[in-house]
Amino acid sequence: MRNYFFIIVAFILSLQIFAKEKLNVISFPKAEILSEYTTRIPFKLIDNLIVIEAELLNQKGNFIIDTGSETLILNRTHFKTRIPLYNNSKKTSGVINSIDNPLEKRLREFIINDLILENKTSDVIDLSHIEASKKIHLLGIIGYNILKDYEVFIDMYLNQITLSRINSEGNKLDPRQYLEKIIDTVDFKLKKHTIVLETYVNNHKLKFGLDTAAEYNQLNKRTSKKILKYFYPSNRLMLVGASGNKIEVLAGKLYRVRLTEKIYFAPMETMLTNLNQMNEAFGTSLDGILGYEFFRQQRTIINYKKEKLYFVEYPLNKQ
Repeated sequence: MRNYFFIIVAFILSLQIFAKEKLNVISFPKAEILSEYTTRIPFKLIDNLIVIEAELLNQKGNFIIDTGSETLILNRTHFKTRIPLYNNSKKTSGVINSIDNPLEKRLREFIINDLILENKTSDVIDLSHIEASKKIHLLGIIGYNILKDYEVFIDMYLNQITLSRINSEGNKLDPRQYLEKIIDTVDFKLKKHTIVLETYVNNHKLKFGLDTAAEYNQLNKRTSKKILKYFYPSNRLMLVGASGNKIEVLAGKLYRVRLTEKIYFAPMETMLTNLNQMNEAFGTSLDGILGYEFFRQQRTIINYKKEKLYFVEYPLNKQ
């Protein structure tokens, strides 16, 4: 029996939008308010996807946290727009195939408990195939245009995400420090909305994108043989893209991955994929994608304004 995985890596291009509609507020009822600037939200892992519960337009359901998506995405299955779509030449892009003609809704307010974001926009795309595969009531995907105004602490140890509002320089407005100890930091480059990390496989320097919605790491199958010798294949998986199309890919473990001499990783579950379409869409030249396997091993804080990642100490008794 084949395993099927949905990859939401680098999901959306910059768009010129034509269909617009206002929405009411969205709320996260399980969020814990730590201060007027900071909110903590518990999440559950569904097939290595970070999923939080939310309510929108009297509907209760789930949102996927996806740093690889430029926008907030709503599932067209549950949010029918009344405004007709006008054709345009722009389209979204996924790893496998393109998705034409997204709709857009404009949110008057997007509320995470008492944290309010105004004048946000969302794309409206059919996500029913992801919803069916993951067996969840999927309202949408939360991406960069929501997350960029916060310092985002993704904690796989406690299964929670903490959002702390930042100013234009990237400094937290909440004066309180994290209770956990920050043990290291690395810089990244923000290419449009994509976090690009200088990454090493053994001593070979590469560029990897960081995506919370990548269930497996990905390595460009056209990469150098010097890199591929650290990839140990074990099986084949069926990869299902955002458009629902399927391709078979080779999966295994990638060894000797590190960011610095101090920040390194245990062997990471990885699949070989063709990243050319994504690179073309975003004007990047990525050698791979780091996803769940990265966040599983590093409790990570993302600061988009400062273009920095901070790593938080694990308790000594972590399993």
